Order: sequence, then C-alpha cells, then structure tokens
Amino acid sequence: MSTNHSAAQPSVLIAGGGIGGNAVALQLLRAGIRTTVVERAAAPRPGGQAVDLRGPSREVAERMGLMPGIRKYQLDERGMKFVDAEGRDIVRMPTEMFEGKGAVAEIELSRGDLNQVLLDALAEAGGVDYRYGEWISEIQQDETGVDVTFAGGSTQRFDLVIGADGLHSGTRHMVFGPEEQFSTYLGGYMSFFTLPSPDGVEDNWLAMHSLVGATSIGLRPDADPATSKALIIMRSAADPALRREISAQQDMIRRRLAGGGWESAAIVAAMPGATDFYFDELARIDMPNWSKRRVVLLGDAAYCGSPLTGQGTAMALIGAYVLAGEIAAHASDPEPALARYEEVLRPFIAKAQSLPPGGLRAMTPKSRFGIRAGQTVSKLMASKAMKPLMMKMLSKTESYELPDYAVQTVSQ
Repeated sequence: MSTNHSAAQPSVLIAGGGIGGNAVALQLLRAGIRTTVVERAAAPRPGGQAVDLRGPSREVAERMGLMPGIRKYQLDERGMKFVDAEGRDIVRMPTEMFEGKGAVAEIELSRGDLNQVLLDALAEAGGVDYRYGEWISEIQQDETGVDVTFAGGSTQRFDLVIGADGLHSGTRHMVFGPEEQFSTYLGGYMSFFTLPSPDGVEDNWLAMHSLVGATSIGLRPDADPATSKALIIMRSAADPALRREISAQQDMIRRRLAGGGWESAAIVAAMPGATDFYFDELARIDMPNWSKRRVVLLGDAAYCGSPLTGQGTAMALIGAYVLAGEIAAHASDPEPALARYEEVLRPFIAKAQSLPPGGLRAMTPKSRFGIRAGQTVSKLMASKAMKPLMMKMLSKTESYELPDYAVQTVSQ
C-alpha cells in the first residue's frame, strides 16, 4: 500500500536501528516529524564492545536528556594496562592520567546499553513506527519523495530516507553505488564477543596483550563482573573468503592466538559458544557527498572511520543530532537541510576519522622486537614528560562547536 504526505507533514524513513538511527529518530519525533525505523535484526542487539562519551558527544547526550539513562548503565572502568604473556603489568594508564580523554574515558558503557537508553527514550516520546525484521529492498525517488519497497513486499512513500545501516550499508549501495567505490581497507580485522571472566583477571581494567604475528588481544570489563568482553585485532591482507563466513573467521582467530600466552587459550575456548560473536574488516568510508536528492546517509554508512579511531559512537551521535536539527529547521524542503548537514558536520568528521599515530601497525607489532619497541613507546606515552603532547593528540575533536538546535514542532 502506497501513501502520500504533504510538505507540512514530512515523513522520514530510517534504515538501521543502531545508535545513529535511533538517535536521529528520537530528535525527529521530538520535532513532530513522523518517523519510521526499519531494523533487519529481529530484536535489539544486546552487548557489544564498550563505547564512550566525551567532549562533543557527551554534550549531545546531555542536550538530548540521555545522561540519567546512561549513568544507570555506566561501566566501572578505571583505565587501560598492557600485560605480558604471563599477565604481568608492563604499564598502567589510569583514566585520570589523561583527564578522561585517553583510551578509557570517564563515561563508558556497552553499545547495546547505549542503544537501550535511546530505545527507552523513543518509547517515552511515542509515535515511532518501529519495524524489526524488515529492511529496504528497493528505492525509487523523484523530486517530491521516495518510493520504498520493503523486503516483506509492501511499498510506501516517504519525504526523506536516512540510511543509518552501517559499514556495509544496503541503502548506500542502492542509491550511491557499490561499497568498493567508497571503502578503503585499513589492513586488518577486528573481533569481539562476551566470555566468562577468566580467573585472575583484574576487575575494572581494560587489559591488552601483543602476540607475535601482528595480533593483539584484550579483555574489557563488562557490566556483570562474571563476564568480560574479548577484543581481537589482527593485521592481515584482505581475504574476501572471510566475509560472513563465521567458521573461517574463527579458524583465523584460532591460528593467530595459538600459543599466544596470557588469556589466549581462554578466549579461543569461549569463542564457539559466544552468542554475540562479531567479526569484520577494518575499513574507512569516504564519500564526496552524503546525500543524493532525498536520500541521506548517517554514521558508518557515510563516514566510518573504523573502530581504530575510537570515534564511531561520537560520529553517529553528533551526526544524528545535526541531521535531525537541520531537517527540523527546513521541514518543508529537505535540500537545504541536507546541504547544511554536510557543511556543519564535515569539519568534525575530518578530525574524527583520523587514525592514531602509527595506525594499525603500531597496535599490532609483528615480531618480538616490535612488541618490545611498542612496550617502550607505551611507557613513554604514560610518562609525565609526554603528557602535554598526549593531551593535544587526544583532544583533536574537543574544539568542535556544536550548533544549538531548538526543538521545532512541525504542525500536524
């Protein structure tokens, strides 16, 4: 069944029920704009790695009224440390060492919990048409709207479509072209999943260990002390055979972690039973334009920097806030809204997408000599003499000035 909407009553479809998609939906609803969200998964995805809020992303969370919910789920994470093959400390970096701007921020919570905070706020706002187990199969647009065909077979017309469907965005593929046009492989893969906390692992600390063979592993605190999050980073040539093949992905992890010391064996043993196993390539998305007529991209779909940047959540939240603010300010005509979205946000994205010094190579030394050199650099980074330089590097996005969008209600 196809429906039409007038310019005075804009309707927006959001593809993707992650942090960016739910954040933009929330702000649009608050502005009186009718919003539909489709999410391919059958239900909200729990767990996931810890994400942080700092600087402009924390300010967005505060403006959106999310902080009480975030505080409820906040992890007790006190810093990061590097350990050797026997689990002995090499260097410790408490959160306060870099004033909450280091690898571990003052506010950390799981990706799933942050998404739940947004879902709770959406439920309180009311009025969202949320469809799990559904996704877009075809998009046709003209000067006045977008005709969407869903995987379930129905069709509907919207004034605007927002693709917030991640690194491998189907919306981007349908409207802008194949992923290969915009994606740059950064030289490796990342995996994470939940496992029972191994005996002897220190509570409340993110611990990292480097293995010979360009692989690093970590254990991160979970909301429940009985569980932890395993983190695996592997430098490698691209292998198309790994795409969506869990058995091949886990075989690669087993090979890389064999004889790796510390908690390698515990991570490998828990991996087959993990219900939240995640594995994907590390890639950056660069697009000359984030919108085409009445379809616009948000978050990883438009400007993924990879988890190496530590800015994925910030880019999604800030992008959602700016996009919703501009749509609400130009409700009768999306063209200036989408142009302003890019104009306002690109300076932040340019900084947020940049990788730490040394990139993936520095995170995954290949030889024992490289591991020892990396340990020396880590100790130097934690020294008092290096703090001014480290603070400058860690504050690259702090100077970004958020626009102040008053919530504008569209007449119904």
